[in-house]
Amino acid sequence: MSIISPQEKQKDAATVNYTNVASKNLLLIFTRNPQLGKCKTRLAATVGNEVALDIYKFLLDHTVNITENLNAAKQVWYSEEIWKDDIWSSSIFDKRLQHGPDLGVRMAKAFQDGFASGFERIIVIGSDMYDLDQNDLQNAFSELKKNNFVVGPAEDGGYYLLGMNSFKSELFSNKDWGNDTVLTNTLEDLKNEKHHILEERNDVDIYEDIKDIKAFEPYLKHIKA
Repeated sequence: MSIISPQEKQKDAATVNYTNVASKNLLLIFTRNPQLGKCKTRLAATVGNEVALDIYKFLLDHTVNITENLNAAKQVWYSEEIWKDDIWSSSIFDKRLQHGPDLGVRMAKAFQDGFASGFERIIVIGSDMYDLDQNDLQNAFSELKKNNFVVGPAEDGGYYLLGMNSFKSELFSNKDWGNDTVLTNTLEDLKNEKHHILEERNDVDIYEDIKDIKAFEPYLKHIKA
């Protein structure tokens, strides 16, 4: 059980509107704190740490833009520490801290907290998806009204989105997170469940993921020269 500080109580009181109390939809956004040398490390191997950080900040801005007006409660789950004054407005996004030894444990806790708070449809995404827009997220929530689970497959063998209307612990265990088997193993867990598979999308992990996308050209001039 976490301890709520007076400051956090003040924050909760000040940001009641962002939770969109009337909505039963909750969007979980998992993000890394944008710090030099600590994010997009595989991309940085090609473009360098500073450019990788700039690209990640660009992706964070994109994620804010496609989520801030979504008709759902929104939570941002930070990897290292909660930053009060950043691009995630506290009047729109509830700020939380990830806990657990691996991604599965951390996501499981976020989903469990959401269901315990009374939300009926919960979706998790990362913060590095340029190939995603608000309509995709709205569609995913719509599919959860007809299905128990929804999965957005990524081109690299993982998934960029996972949604459910009831908690299923198997989805968060026995996975080699970051490996190209995650999607296959997740769909195996769902073979007896009513689920919907969204369109495949490209997430951003390595240089090859962005080298032909016009939006990233300003960041890659030193590579293509």
